[in-house]
Amino acid sequence: MRRLALLGGEPAFATALHVGRPNIGDRERFFAYANQMFDSRRLTNSGPLVEEFEQELCRFLGVKHCIPVCNATAGLQIAIRSLGMQGEVIMPSFTFIATAHALQWQGITPVFADIDPQTYTLDPDAVEASITPRTTGIIGVHLWGRSCDVDGLARVASRHNLKLLYDAAHAFGCGYRGRMLGTFGDAEVFSFHATKFFNTFEGGAISTEDDAPADLIRLQTDFGFSGYDKVESIGTNGKMTEVAAAMGLTNLASLDHFISANLHNYQTYQRVLADIPGLTLITDDSAECSNYQYVIVDVDAAKAGLSRDTLLRVLHAENVLARRYFWPGCHEQEPYRTLYPEAGQRLPHTRHVAERVLTLPTGTAVGPQEIESIGDILRTAVASLPRRRE
Repeated sequence: MRRLALLGGEPAFATALHVGRPNIGDRERFFAYANQMFDSRRLTNSGPLVEEFEQELCRFLGVKHCIPVCNATAGLQIAIRSLGMQGEVIMPSFTFIATAHALQWQGITPVFADIDPQTYTLDPDAVEASITPRTTGIIGVHLWGRSCDVDGLARVASRHNLKLLYDAAHAFGCGYRGRMLGTFGDAEVFSFHATKFFNTFEGGAISTEDDAPADLIRLQTDFGFSGYDKVESIGTNGKMTEVAAAMGLTNLASLDHFISANLHNYQTYQRVLADIPGLTLITDDSAECSNYQYVIVDVDAAKAGLSRDTLLRVLHAENVLARRYFWPGCHEQEPYRTLYPEAGQRLPHTRHVAERVLTLPTGTAVGPQEIESIGDILRTAVASLPRRRE
């Protein structure tokens, strides 16, 4: 059994393994698109590559509109405004902070509702219990590529005449009951940040089946312009650049390769982690499309003999830069901790899950040998460190 770096051994990896290390498609294909961009002298402002990318996104998702934007945070802000959300909007605390910021930035109160302890996504019953006369919408978050309870949230939204938006930052290429995510609710927002399995360097997209919000989204993404010198509404600069679209088109062509690599890694982790006490790999529904972008482990400290955070320190010492997705919850970070100090009382499942889950490296930069080594590190830690109580 190898000696852990925390106990005086050498790190397992000379070069760090990161969660979210970028996948990169065929470089020659990208350079061909880049040359096309330079030849056209169109670098931004809805050039031909962005238009082509939008068409390909619509085709892939099977959705009427999928509007590329500069990043998903801007996408959330634009979608929220385009749907007319105001007052209070209900969302999970167990998500990346940008989801809450997109509301608070616009003077909208994020109301944090608890998650389902089995799925870790927004609980429709908790949403219903959080509705007040000021509630205008719901934001569900498709977590780690696993969909929300789409039907349950849709029923709540319909009963109370609320707008329903999905943060689909993790969910490009994933499905729900035979349909691609991106086709549900009033709109969905994808992230194409470099850390996502499908990236455009930096970027995102807003999808919707409805023409009215799509028209507003297009206006608000380009300062409110509807023509060369005609402004019809308030807007911002949320446009995707041509070089980002070039990367998107390049990586769309490699999407099957990225998903295949993720699936192979996921299956390797299943095998490697199976015999380690207290560690449970969170599984995907094999009946649904998945991008297998995230490898999530639930750490039962009582069975493993040490906490999730101790395992995190062990992995970091070995140059395995695992992450806690998402810890702490949004309600425990500023400004929400100060603005809504009582929020945590309504979120027992959120706190429980946030203290247990660990995200491990995957993607095309990680292979079976690295995963075997990560398994050895975790197995050694669970076998030896409990004798050294925290």
